[in-house]
Amino acid sequence: MTITYSCVANGRTVLAQLALTGGSYQEAVATVLRLVLLRAEPKTITKLGSYVYHTLSIDGITYLCATDNALDAMVPSAFLKKVSDTFMKNPLISQDHFPPSNAVPADFQQVLGKYMVKYNKNQDISKISTLKSQVTDVTNIMTQTIDVILEREERMIDPNNETVSLQTNKKKHKLKKGTE
Repeated sequence: MTITYSCVANGRTVLAQLALTGGSYQEAVATVLRLVLLRAEPKTITKLGSYVYHTLSIDGITYLCATDNALDAMVPSAFLKKVSDTFMKNPLISQDHFPPSNAVPADFQQVLGKYMVKYNKNQDISKISTLKSQVTDVTNIMTQTIDVILEREERMIDPNNETVSLQTNKKKHKLKKGTE
């Protein structure tokens, strides 16, 4: 899962936004923001096209991100919470409940970018640790399978040795019987 786009909006007005990939998000974002206003729910998840849009609404401000996977809602939720916390700590925002778009610092786009990279990187680390765990599991299973095969081979060899010794004993017994 990758966060590909994020924005902060007041109603339908986008205050700050950043897209990490090419593509036009404006139409889909306008649709999602309209749905958020109609639903009046604090959190929404909407699939439009090939992206899933996650939103968090607090005090009339909507924090939105687009991801390429619908299966994970925890990372986008944590990302939006972090963005909202940072946004609300901004002194310009706290002065006015509904800031005009020019009151949002120009560098908030960099804040969005920083958090997008951070949360996407955490996903990469998580994927790597998952893959390492899977490799370890496969290695353990292979080792157990090899051990079982070796045990079976030993069991197959042992009866042959017993058979050889039985045949030798039989020959010795015949020889003894023949000399008697």
